[in-house]
Amino acid sequence: MQKLLEAIIELVSNSPPNKAEQLARSVAKLPSPQGASALTGWAVTPSAKTRLATLVAAWQDTSIPPAEVAGMLIGADAAYHHAKAEQEIELVWTGPSSKLIATRKTEQALLQVIDSATSRLFITSFVAYNVSSIMKALERAAERGALISMLLEASDKHGGGVSIDAIANMKAALPTTRIFSWVEKGDAFSGGKVHAKVAVADENFCFISSANLTGHAMERNMEAGVLIRGGATPRDLQKHLEALQTTLVIKRV
Repeated sequence: MQKLLEAIIELVSNSPPNKAEQLARSVAKLPSPQGASALTGWAVTPSAKTRLATLVAAWQDTSIPPAEVAGMLIGADAAYHHAKAEQEIELVWTGPSSKLIATRKTEQALLQVIDSATSRLFITSFVAYNVSSIMKALERAAERGALISMLLEASDKHGGGVSIDAIANMKAALPTTRIFSWVEKGDAFSGGKVHAKVAVADENFCFISSANLTGHAMERNMEAGVLIRGGATPRDLQKHLEALQTTLVIKRV
């Protein structure tokens, strides 16, 4: 049974919408698993043929009737595409391309999150420079009425770990943005720094990355991240950042 379930999941997750349902209708018409040779016309690519053959072999090792396998296919197809619609995850990469895997660029991903914000936007970064495209996007978000919050590493003159005073610079450039700092760390986090690099909008869309808000991170460094739309992760991330503010772990400056 386990091999059959694994084969069904593999086939469904690699098939276009409704393709698995089409296979299920054909399976339901079979008198028994031994008639599965009639299904070969369903697969039109080598990979689909391999997945179908794996499914058939696993099925023929069981005594499960065709109608039940058809139901398993339909149920798995519906569950997979529903879950996929609930949350989308996309790889983000800046740096040399492999030319084999399509990826989004860091700057594109960050701009997409910022431009999607209608009510709340929270961004964290270790260092932040005046990247023109990002600053303009933040200005647009503020003009739309989005409440923008940023957590940045404090300068060494203010108990932080960077020489540049990104907090002062950001306050001057974006006066309506709420800027937060993590300075009072206590013994448990003594010497700790704001290394998180995230952006989250409206509890629905977030970007989690290795990239700071710098020109090199947007264009030249090798940086990796994920862009997540929907599901629990953006919601939990935004609530967590706002809870750090509420509990005074981070404080507005």
